[in-house]
Amino acid sequence: MNGERIECRAIPVPPQQLVIQRITRIILFAGFTAVGAQLAVPLPFTPVPLTLQTLFVVMAVILLGPRDGFYAMGSYIGLGLLGAPIFAGFTFGPAILFGPTGGYLVAFPAAALVAGSLARSIGRGRFGLFVSALSGSALILLSGTLYLSLVTRTPLASAAIAGALPFAAGEAIKAAVAAGVASRR
Repeated sequence: MNGERIECRAIPVPPQQLVIQRITRIILFAGFTAVGAQLAVPLPFTPVPLTLQTLFVVMAVILLGPRDGFYAMGSYIGLGLLGAPIFAGFTFGPAILFGPTGGYLVAFPAAALVAGSLARSIGRGRFGLFVSALSGSALILLSGTLYLSLVTRTPLASAAIAGALPFAAGEAIKAAVAAGVASRR
């Protein structure tokens, strides 16, 4: 073009708009987790239902990062504690956290921090995202199993059979789905 140099500059986004976008994403993932909780299948041999909550937990952390993923999951737990019927089966309140599934729920924010931090350090490739998501899921299963054993006063091996083993393959699939979705971004 006649030797002229064309310069392209990105239009800066005002800081308030960035904050609004972050808050919106945090609220959306808290909402997605609430919807995933309602897609529950009760299993006859365990008090822990099969849900899609953990899919949204691991998707939140690899799409939002550790801090905002933590805020999204903390918001989800906080809303449920305050009375919003967003836990599995439209339940709510502190009694749910003191029940057999409480250990899974309270692990959501911690899993967000761990998986999100791993995603940053391992890399954003499909395999790195899968390993990160799987680590978050593993932390949720571990916390849930330990708490299930404590609350139901059953041996840890029995709690693992009821609270982790039936969900392990599903968690690997959810981690793969989350990694696939995030790597296309």
